[in-house]
Amino acid sequence: MSDADVKPSADAVHPHVRSFVIRAGRMTKAQEQALTELAPKYALTLPVDGETLDAAAAFGRAAPLVVEVGFGMGKSFIEMAAADPARNYLGIEVHPPGVGACLMQIEALGLSNVRVLRHDAYEVFRKFMAAQSIDILQIFFPDPWPKARHHKRRLINAEFIDLVRPLLKVGGEVRMATDWQEYAEEMLALFTQAAGFVNAAPDGGYLPRPSWRPLTKFEQRGERLGHGVWDLVFTRTAD
Repeated sequence: MSDADVKPSADAVHPHVRSFVIRAGRMTKAQEQALTELAPKYALTLPVDGETLDAAAAFGRAAPLVVEVGFGMGKSFIEMAAADPARNYLGIEVHPPGVGACLMQIEALGLSNVRVLRHDAYEVFRKFMAAQSIDILQIFFPDPWPKARHHKRRLINAEFIDLVRPLLKVGGEVRMATDWQEYAEEMLALFTQAAGFVNAAPDGGYLPRPSWRPLTKFEQRGERLGHGVWDLVFTRTAD
């Protein structure tokens, strides 16, 4: 077979700048054990090309689906899932210590409505999610990549919005929060300009911190130091 006969990979056809860097964070023995022993129970794998997530099979039931990108160590993600048993929660995270910690919390609380994916969110959305399969998409405190030369690495951009729009159900929501004002302004502008979305804030701006988003220790510390946090919710409209 010649090189001309070899089909390019999906990543070659759909190149994108990664919004994350895999950092060599230290893992505890418990986290390592969770990745080995609990991943088969709670972690999903990407399907073969051409197949998408069967959420009812993955969770053992049909229920509204919440997808969170970048859940960190999983504390607030698990808190939301535990308080909302009527919905299924799928968390996407690339960092092994966070995935291990999240798996431990799922097991400790005996949660049946949580699954995780250790993978690049772009690839997950391109290959794994079916059209109009997501009820709520959550992105809380994504890396702001504050240096101007790194802004291209920000997760939320026009390409990302175009990617996730068809995956959301009509009436579904994109929920976001950031403590970086310039990034918040960029998110607001991008979603306001994007087709197929309407701002849930009556004034077209930001929302007060919603009760369903847990207050993290990081956020509490920021409040004490006078740092702001900006919450945004955009609803998917009919085409």
